[in-house]
Amino acid sequence: MNNKILRGMTIASTVSSLIVLPALAEMKSSIGAAEGAVDIVAWPGYIERGATDSNFDWVTDFEKNTGCEVRIKTANTSDEMVALMNEGGFDLVTASGDASLRLIAGGRVQVVNTDLVPSWKRIDERLHNAPWHTVDGKHYGVPYQWGSNVLMYNTEAFKSVPESWNVVFEEMTLDDGKSNKGRIQAFDGPIYIADAALYLMAHKPELGIKDPYELNQEQFDAALDLLRQQRKIVNRYWHDAFVQIDDFTNEGVVASGSWPFQVNLLRGNDQPIASTVPKEGATGWADTTMMHIDAAHPNCAYMWLEHSINPKLQGDLAAWFGSVPVTLDACQGNTLLGDDGCGVNGLGNFERIHFWRTPQTKCASQESCVPYYRWVTSYIAVLGGR
Repeated sequence: MNNKILRGMTIASTVSSLIVLPALAEMKSSIGAAEGAVDIVAWPGYIERGATDSNFDWVTDFEKNTGCEVRIKTANTSDEMVALMNEGGFDLVTASGDASLRLIAGGRVQVVNTDLVPSWKRIDERLHNAPWHTVDGKHYGVPYQWGSNVLMYNTEAFKSVPESWNVVFEEMTLDDGKSNKGRIQAFDGPIYIADAALYLMAHKPELGIKDPYELNQEQFDAALDLLRQQRKIVNRYWHDAFVQIDDFTNEGVVASGSWPFQVNLLRGNDQPIASTVPKEGATGWADTTMMHIDAAHPNCAYMWLEHSINPKLQGDLAAWFGSVPVTLDACQGNTLLGDDGCGVNGLGNFERIHFWRTPQTKCASQESCVPYYRWVTSYIAVLGGR
């Protein structure tokens, strides 16, 4: 089995021993009549009905075939997704690993009966028992897509591919002869502390960081110091993909951690943009479609879970977002993605990606780690100049 997943299973076991899981709702044993709608919280660009580009539509046919109207609420951060699911009124959420275990621990999502998702067997085996959706052998969702947080850069400011994340962490003169100060961005979310920790893993090995989501106090403080240094050169802390696109187009921003989604849209608009995964590796996401414990439309929700992993949707979504399908048969024969699309989107980078995960006090790599609530308060302080 993949070493990353073996390690992740240890983490999942640690999480399950740390939290008391709420009483489980009765798992569905069959799918009944469609209720007429399904309400989904999703990342921007994850569920398209052709409004932006008619080539990318994986909603219209589903609605015609099932009678389930797809209603989408977009969320820009994992914290926003958790808040929306806590409020209720939604059936499904496309949760990243820094949200999924919180939703499980909080009793906001239910165990999924994979027997009711026939295409489950198509899913990449590396993701079948992934720790961000599997606890105590139970699956709390269906994998959707995965990918890396890439370094997006302006090719007019960089004459060669930047090799390191140092271009967004340290003040320097770029290839165009100008400083990067005021021309770089950072992600507006506490999980970004892991990006700083990942950079320190390579550049300050004496800190002994083994996992960017498992930091003792000294390691955590070092990451915060790096982020305070970075704040002096940041143009904007972004969380809205479309605002970042505008900043790269009109506001002179030349480098930032980003999603392939923004890279694709900017390149599609003939902007001088490229992306890379630098030598230190990258953080990333492995997203899971999870069902609310009180889903009002469970039958439509299960129909969507099956639909969400069919090869056509998976390939089209990968082409649109720049991500990697969870069903590998989607990598061949898709006109929009192309037969080399999965490779271009990073299929071979799985081992180089440190997937988002909720930091816990009890951790696998050392005796004790700084928990997520302190990541939240500390990152707010950094943004506020403290």
